[in-house]
Amino acid sequence: MLFSVPVFIALLGATLSLASSRPSINRNLRFARQQTDGLQNNVTWDEYSIMINGERLFLFSGEMHPYRMPVQSLHLDLFQKVKSMGFNTVSFYVFWGILEPKQGEISFEGFRDLQPWFDAARQAGIYLMARPGPYINAETTAGGFPGWGTYTPGLWRTSNTTYFEAWQNYVSSIGQILAENEITNGGPVILIQSENEYTGFASGYSEDFVYETQLLTAWRNAGIKVPITFNDASPSGHYLSVNIWGYDSYPNGFDCSNPYTWVSYAIPNWLWGAHMEYTPNEPNNVYEFQGGAFDGWGGSGYDSCAILTGPDFERVFYKSELAMSTAYLNLYMLYGGTNWGGIAHPGVYTSYDYGSAIAEDRTLREKYYELKLQANFLRVSPAYLTTRPMNVNSNQGAFTGNSALVTTQLLDVVGNVTGFYVIRQMDASSNFQEMYTLTLPTSIGNLTIPQLGGQLILNGKDSKVHVVDYAAGSSHLLYSTGEVMTWATIDGRDVIIIYGNHGELHETAFKFNSTSVPSAIVVSGTQSIKTEMIDSTNLVLQYTTSGQAVVEVGNVLLYISDRANAYEFWVMYPPSTGSFANYSTTNPILIKGGYLIRSAQISGGTLEITGDLNSTASFEIIAPTASSKQVTFNGELLALQVTSYGTLTSSKTVSLPSIQLPDLESSTWKTADSLPEIDPNYDDTLWTTANHTTTVNPTQPSTPVVLYAGDYEFHTGNIIWRAHFTSTGSETGFTVNIQGGSAFGYSVWLDQTFLGSWVGDPVHTNYESTFDFPGTQGLVGGGQYVLTILQDHMGYEEDWTAASDGFKTPRGILSYSFVDGPGTEVSTWKVAGNLGGESYIDTTRGPLNEGGLYGERVGWHLPGFPDDTWDQVSPTTGISEAGVRFYRTTFTLDVPAGVDYPMALVVSNNTVNPYFRSQFYVNGYQFGKYVNSIGPQVSFPVPQGILNYKGSNTLAVTLWAQGGGGAQLSSLSLETTALIESSMPTVVNQPMPDWTRRSAA
Repeated sequence: MLFSVPVFIALLGATLSLASSRPSINRNLRFARQQTDGLQNNVTWDEYSIMINGERLFLFSGEMHPYRMPVQSLHLDLFQKVKSMGFNTVSFYVFWGILEPKQGEISFEGFRDLQPWFDAARQAGIYLMARPGPYINAETTAGGFPGWGTYTPGLWRTSNTTYFEAWQNYVSSIGQILAENEITNGGPVILIQSENEYTGFASGYSEDFVYETQLLTAWRNAGIKVPITFNDASPSGHYLSVNIWGYDSYPNGFDCSNPYTWVSYAIPNWLWGAHMEYTPNEPNNVYEFQGGAFDGWGGSGYDSCAILTGPDFERVFYKSELAMSTAYLNLYMLYGGTNWGGIAHPGVYTSYDYGSAIAEDRTLREKYYELKLQANFLRVSPAYLTTRPMNVNSNQGAFTGNSALVTTQLLDVVGNVTGFYVIRQMDASSNFQEMYTLTLPTSIGNLTIPQLGGQLILNGKDSKVHVVDYAAGSSHLLYSTGEVMTWATIDGRDVIIIYGNHGELHETAFKFNSTSVPSAIVVSGTQSIKTEMIDSTNLVLQYTTSGQAVVEVGNVLLYISDRANAYEFWVMYPPSTGSFANYSTTNPILIKGGYLIRSAQISGGTLEITGDLNSTASFEIIAPTASSKQVTFNGELLALQVTSYGTLTSSKTVSLPSIQLPDLESSTWKTADSLPEIDPNYDDTLWTTANHTTTVNPTQPSTPVVLYAGDYEFHTGNIIWRAHFTSTGSETGFTVNIQGGSAFGYSVWLDQTFLGSWVGDPVHTNYESTFDFPGTQGLVGGGQYVLTILQDHMGYEEDWTAASDGFKTPRGILSYSFVDGPGTEVSTWKVAGNLGGESYIDTTRGPLNEGGLYGERVGWHLPGFPDDTWDQVSPTTGISEAGVRFYRTTFTLDVPAGVDYPMALVVSNNTVNPYFRSQFYVNGYQFGKYVNSIGPQVSFPVPQGILNYKGSNTLAVTLWAQGGGGAQLSSLSLETTALIESSMPTVVNQPMPDWTRRSAA
C-alpha cells in the first residue's frame, strides 16, 4: 500500500512497531523543513519529498496526452490501468496549436474539451501534473505552437513583444481551466509546469529571465495556486525561479534498430550531484525519464523500442533513479497513443506507441507488470521518502568487494532505521552473470549475506533493491535479498510478498523482540526452506525463488515468488470516504490472478472486484474476512474455497464471444478521382492566390512571390500548388526545390501529363528535382499551361532550441526555374490546403484532421457522402497511372458489451509499384498515414469510439500513386489486436458529424 506518513510524525517513521535497537550508522540525522508557495497548503514539499494534504508521497508518474487519445470516454480506462499498476500521478501536455488554430479564437470543442480528462483522473484516483507549455516539444507539429506562429514576427520562446502578445490569450484561457481543476478546488491537478526544456539556446542568446517571469506571473494571474515546476532538459540550473525544479533524462537513447544494445556505462550517477548543486532544499524530481523511445519514418517499429526499454531496462534504470533518492519520477511515455491527423512533427509517424508499458491499442506489455512490482514496493516503503544516498561517487565494489558491481547505500536520515541497497552491474550493458555476497550494517551489527551459505546472483541487465531493518506492518525484516513487492496488514496478520528471478538463491531474515521466535512453516508450495537462528532473536530463511511458496512465520504470511508469479499480484485500495475517497492509501486488498484488476470495493460483507481477463483465471484473494464473505467479479458471484492458511481461492472462466469482422478486400468499394486539378480547364478561381511579396519567415524566399503554405494559413496535410504560365516555346523542363519535412514527397504534372515525383526518404526534409517536359518539339510558344504540384506536409519542425524559430521552417516551394526558359514567368500561383485553412470547416474533428486533397476539401471522407454514382473499384485493385484516388466503403460492427477487442487497420508492403502514399479515414477521423516505400508502420490501431462497435462505419482511403505505373494496396484488413473480457467503462462514440455540402472547395 502507499504509505502516506504525516509530516509531524516523520521522525517516528516505522520505529513504532520495530525492535528498539538501531544500527550504529552515521546517518547525519536531519529534520524536514516544509515549504509552500504561500498560496495553498494542499501541496507542500521539503528536501525529501512532496506532500499532498500533509502526507508524504512518492509520486510515481507516467506521461499520457489527451490529444493523442481523442476518445474521451477511454480516458478512464487508461487512468484505471495506471492506478492498478501502483502509480498515483499522470503528467500531461496541453497542445496550444489545436486549441487556438486561428489567433484569437480558442476552442475546446469535441476531443479538445479537457474536462472529461480531469473528471476521469479524479474518478480513478490519479493526481495530475499539467504541462501547458506554451511550448511542449513532444514530437508534436511545431512543438505545440500554433501554425499562425510561423508568420508571426519576432523570436518565439523569448520576451519578444509579439511572442508575449501571442501567448496571452492561450495562457489565460488554459490557466483558468487548470485552476478550476486544481486540488485546491477538489480537482486532481497538483502541479503546473511552466514552459518545457527551456535549456538550449540559439547562438547569441541565453536564458531569458524576463520571459520566465512573464510566464510565472501569467499563470498566477490566471488563478494557478499549486506549485509551479520546470523540467530542465538536463540538470543545468535553468528556470530555478519556479517552486519545485526538476530535470529530464533519457540515458539509453533512441536506437530502436539495435534494441538489445545498451549504451555502456549509461547510468547517470551524476544527476544526484547536479540536483544537490541547484536545489538541495527541494526533492529530487525527474519530470521526464525514459519510458520508451520514439521511432521515425523508416525506423524499425515500436516493438523494437519496447525491447530497448523493456523490463530489464526498467529494472536497471528505474532502480538507479531510486538510488538517487528520487521523489518524483515521471516516465515518458506510459501510454503514447496515436498521432492521428496532422499531430506529429516530421520525426515520427502515425503511431506514437513509444514502446510504452501500455501499448497504443491500450493492451498491457510485460513492462507494465514489471513496473507494478516497483511501484507497489514504493507505496509501502515510507522510509524511502526520507533517504539520502551515502556513496553515490564511491559505490563500485561497495558492500560486495566485486568491482564489477555497484551498490548504492540509501539510508533513512529522518526515521534513522531503514537502509536500502541498490545493486547493479558497473557496466549496465553487460550480459554477464555476477556472483556476490553482501556485507551490510544492520541493527544487530555487520552481517555477511547469505548467512546460511551460498552466493547471490546478479544477471546481466538486472538490478535489485535489498532492504535492511525494513518495517512491514508490525514485522521487522532484519534484511531481505529477495525483493519486496508489497505488504499489507489484513485481519491483524502481516502479509508480505517477496520475489526474485526464477531459480535465484535469496534470504529473508526476521527480527523479533524476544527469544520466543516462531518457526517457518511452508503451508503452500513444494519448495524447501532452510532456516537458522542468529543472535537468538533473529530468524533467517534461505530459499530459491521458483514458482511460489507460502510460508507462515508466526503472525506473518510470507509469499515467496519468482518474478512470473509476482507479476500476477494486484494491490487494490477500496475507496474511503470524503471528497478524495478514490485516492485512498489504506486498507489494501491483495488479489492474485487476472490480466488486469481495475477496482475492489466493499459493500457490507461483499467484496466487489472488477477486472479484465484474457484467459481463464485462478484467483487468490487476501482480504478482511468480514468484508469478503462473498466475492463478485464483474458482478458475478465467485465460488470460493478457503485455503489452509485462511485466504480465498476461486476461478473464473473467460468469456470471449466471437464477432464478425468485415472482409475489406471483398467489400463493396466506391472510388473517384481526387486530382481534378490537373485538368487545364480546372477552375481554381476560389483558391488562395499566392501573391505575397514579403514574409517575416526567417527563411527568406528566392522566388518572386512567397510560396510557403503557412503564410497562406495552410499548416497540415497535403498541399496543392498550381502555376499558370505562358510558354515562350523554349522551355524543356522544370526544376523545383520543395520542403515538406522528413519522409515528405511531391509529384508534378504539366497539365494532365505526369512529369515525375520525389518519392521521399527519411533523410531529406527538402529536395530539388528537374523534370523534363514531354515531346521532342517542346512547348508551344504563347501557349497557356498549368503546372500542378502535389506535396506532402509532414508537420512543422519542433522549436527545441529557444530563440531559433526552428518551427518556422517553411513548408512549400523554396525555388523553381524553367529549363531553357530563363525568361519564363509564372503569372499566377494558386494554393490549396485544408478547406478554410485556419478557419477550418470541421470544428468537431479539429484543425489538423484534413489536408488539401480534393476529396478531403469536399468531404468525401465523411460519413453520409453520396457516392452512388462512383465507380466500384477496391484500393487493393488501385490505379494504373500516377494520380490520386479516393475510395469509400461502409461496414457494420456488432461487438457485445463486456469485452475489449481493440482493432487495427492492417496493410502489407507492396514491392511491385512501391511508391505511393495512403491515408485512412474512419468515420471522418484520419487515423493512418502510410508511406509504402518508407514505412515502417503497417498496423494502424483505431480505438473504439472512433470505430462504432455497435453500428455502421465509414472507411475512406486515399491512394496517391507517385510512380507512372500506378499503385495499389497489397492488402487491407480490419483485425483485432487482442481479445479481452473486460469491465472497462462504457465507451461513448466521439461525435461523428455526417457530410454536408461544402462550398469553396
